[in-house]
Amino acid sequence: MVGARRVALEALRAAKRLKATDAAVNLEATTTYMVRFSNNEITVSKVFDEYDVAVYLAIGERRGVASTSTRSVSDIKRLLAGLAENTRLAGPSDIYAPLPRGPFQYDRELLSRGRRAPPPEDIVGWVEEAVSGARNSGAARVAGSLIVSEVRRTLYTSGGVKAESSAERIELSVRAFLNGASSGQFATATASREEFNPYRTGEMAGEIARMAKNPVSGEPGVYDAIIGPMTFANLIEEVGRASSAYSVLIGLSCLEKKIGETVASKILTLVDDPTLSTAYGSEAFDDEGLPTRRKAIIESGVLKTYLHNSATAKKFETESTANAGWISPEPFNLIVEGGNATLNQLLGRVERGIFVTNDWYLRYRNFRTGDFSTIPRDGLFLIKNGSIEAALKDLRLSDNILRMMNNLEDMTADKYWIKWWEVEVPVKAPYALIRGVNFTKSTV
Repeated sequence: MVGARRVALEALRAAKRLKATDAAVNLEATTTYMVRFSNNEITVSKVFDEYDVAVYLAIGERRGVASTSTRSVSDIKRLLAGLAENTRLAGPSDIYAPLPRGPFQYDRELLSRGRRAPPPEDIVGWVEEAVSGARNSGAARVAGSLIVSEVRRTLYTSGGVKAESSAERIELSVRAFLNGASSGQFATATASREEFNPYRTGEMAGEIARMAKNPVSGEPGVYDAIIGPMTFANLIEEVGRASSAYSVLIGLSCLEKKIGETVASKILTLVDDPTLSTAYGSEAFDDEGLPTRRKAIIESGVLKTYLHNSATAKKFETESTANAGWISPEPFNLIVEGGNATLNQLLGRVERGIFVTNDWYLRYRNFRTGDFSTIPRDGLFLIKNGSIEAALKDLRLSDNILRMMNNLEDMTADKYWIKWWEVEVPVKAPYALIRGVNFTKSTV
């Protein structure tokens, strides 16, 4: 971290010489071990280093951010000079607030979650476990990716923050195939090797692929739906992003002017918790240096708070929730609370419905109302009288996120950490029973 400290200190000094009112520099050095596999075998294995320097400047009420991948102090100083020039030309922000004044005390357990890289044989062994889990569940072919990252972070601010942290993060995505039209996928993410279970992740993908044999075209209509963790995580991530005060301010949130209102079924509580040492997205401090904390975004169906940095908190006349983002506050880990059913119990409550295990390409027709559509992927099933009757294809889920959250009837007690390229924020998600979900014909 010594090199990072020097870079951060020199950057702050340069910002001061540029007459910055406030400044911050965030450095992340990441070593990534990536393995890709297909047809039951490892096809790509590589190790690479990434280095990112992000800088924030406030000159009066004008703000600017920039980033670079260079390690050169002179290049970073040139970046700051250019940013200062552009910031002076920008219009003043109507929500400027100074950076928090530290120093602060942080959770020691969150500051050091790093470990030595696992030996190559361990990484290979994890892949083999995932492939075995899928094949033992009935899959013929298995593909996917395993990524192990060592992240070292340094944050210095003009507010007196000098913070450093390290973490190991593991993410696994497994896609299993029975034949050309039958597939299943499951994913997981964690910061704990002890909680990492690659066999189970593969097993769940394989189970879906085996069930999805010989799909037939589904009929569009309104169905009661069981939404699996992969898809429910995608929907919950959208709710989490809509709770960002910045999204509200720029008119891209369906939660605008809804603080204190019922926005979901009373069974749903949604928490952002960066303080779990074993969770993938946890952090000891946000980008402004504030110590992170757990907070309920939705509690028993009621919207309790937006996510704030210092500037948006000033605009809304409240306190920061320690979710900076210098410009846009963001969630760290989204955790769904509520529900104590089993999957079989949820299925037993459906006379005629659809079971969605995965989706991709969620797109909005209207951000402010929450109207969206997404394409079911992999296993999609018709439910009749509490049992899975047939595998389906050629349907699109087209509905409204808030309406679906309000029509949420129950959830499983078992919940799963989901993260993959459709779900960037880690979400701990259940199987969910949602009444009256609209499905249209897919043209893809």
